[in-house]
Amino acid sequence: MNGFVLVDKPPGWTSHDVVAKMRGLTKTKKVGHAGTLDPMATGLLVIGLGNTTRLLRFVQGLPKEYLATAIFGVTTDTLDADGAVLSREPMPVTESDVAGVLERFRGPIMQTPPMVSARKVGGTRLYELARKGETVEREARPVTIHELELTDFAPSDYPEVSFRVVCSTGTYVRTLADDIAAALGGGAHLGALRRVRNGSLNVNNAVTIDELAATVAAKGTLEGRVISAAAALQDLAAVSVGAELVNAIGSGQRLDQQLLDIAPGHEGLVRVLDPEGNLLAVSKVVEDRVVPEVVLPR
Repeated sequence: MNGFVLVDKPPGWTSHDVVAKMRGLTKTKKVGHAGTLDPMATGLLVIGLGNTTRLLRFVQGLPKEYLATAIFGVTTDTLDADGAVLSREPMPVTESDVAGVLERFRGPIMQTPPMVSARKVGGTRLYELARKGETVEREARPVTIHELELTDFAPSDYPEVSFRVVCSTGTYVRTLADDIAAALGGGAHLGALRRVRNGSLNVNNAVTIDELAATVAAKGTLEGRVISAAAALQDLAAVSVGAELVNAIGSGQRLDQQLLDIAPGHEGLVRVLDPEGNLLAVSKVVEDRVVPEVVLPR
């Protein structure tokens, strides 16, 4: 079983829960995902099966789009609704107040990872330290907020602020929400979070765990639910090769880019496809040579 499955993760499930379920449904040990979703979050989780788990990093590095709702004035120890409340201070800001500070958070910004996260400090994941009641200094990291817009605002002493964000990998949306509130003199936590896009892969094309289980029950396989590697990596430029180059690509040879009809000056990764459109390799151009990053077995 090789390929990608787009799963619409339900609330309450960890990303590992989804991976474990997929192992059971597919009877495949090699299962991975392209970016963790917190248990309270829902939405797109890109799952890789079999040999395609080696390709997940090319999906994980793409921008992601989220729909989020933050509760201003209430902070929690996890910065989301699953955490214990730390403080509750009325924060009767207006919609225009919030809209006015968003520009500060567009583009490249520095962000400090939350204590309850999978980041490592001194070889230990932060959430493991947090479970022990420890708080440690965390180094701020650069992230990029490509798009950020206010989508809804419910005024009260504890306003509910909804926004859409497109961000680079490694961005913590719950930290972003709290930072926006901090810019207005308070704090916040996420009441809801939904990932709707990972690169060009959209949650509209995802299926639920129940739908996957029903497919296996009816057909014995995930037939019709698995996306090919070539299709899943559609954000990468593609080049097709003739039959005479298939073996050379498959053996990991470095080839002149002119042989693959790649334009001079091309930068970035490329999908190398065989004559039938199947993915042979993901490669990059280095000094006019096409160098394989990952070669799929045939």
